[in-house]
Amino acid sequence: MGSEGPKSVVVHVSGFKKFQGVAENPTETIVSNLRVFVEKRGLPAGLKLGSCDVLETAGDGARAALYKAMESGISATDSKSNEQVVWLHLGVNSGAVKFAIERQAVNEATFRCPDELGWQPQQQPIVPEDGGTSRVRETCCSTEAILKILKKKGYDVATSDDAGRFVCNYVYYHSLRFAEEKGHKSLFVHVPLFSRINEETQMRFVASLLEAIAATC
Repeated sequence: MGSEGPKSVVVHVSGFKKFQGVAENPTETIVSNLRVFVEKRGLPAGLKLGSCDVLETAGDGARAALYKAMESGISATDSKSNEQVVWLHLGVNSGAVKFAIERQAVNEATFRCPDELGWQPQQQPIVPEDGGTSRVRETCCSTEAILKILKKKGYDVATSDDAGRFVCNYVYYHSLRFAEEKGHKSLFVHVPLFSRINEETQMRFVASLLEAIAATC
């Protein structure tokens, strides 16, 4: 499989459980059903779906579980040096009407409401050793190229420089830092509620997103 190109791509995907104001998180449904969906659809040569994890919608209290998921996700793939590992995190933006590819995360946790474990930091650095809350980490995924592919397929999608300051940004910041240390890539994508864009369309979008990531790695 690896002979067709310089490297194969393994994408590990995560979503979130419910949280305050969102009783049913679409990303939990998407990630739970993704493996069966892409097996039926088929993936292009050189692209492999890695782990699919649904995370607690929490910051500090769920950090250990996040790192455990990322560490266990790479244990099977890291032995092959020709594989590009990508972390794809999906989160819901309940006010959104389109998909958003997040280009960066900020080292600031300011939670508008308590997370699912009751934590509500205000203007707190996510990683204190990284410095102040103005520190930004950017994805090294080709966001503009990914955007172009998805738009060509007819999806209503844009890029964004603001992943918020809640759990989505918190997880993305940690993931970008982890990816940089490991030589991996990380990307966060916000999706709307199923009442705005239906489940079938969102499943197709995420499958197309996986293909776009692999095509631009």
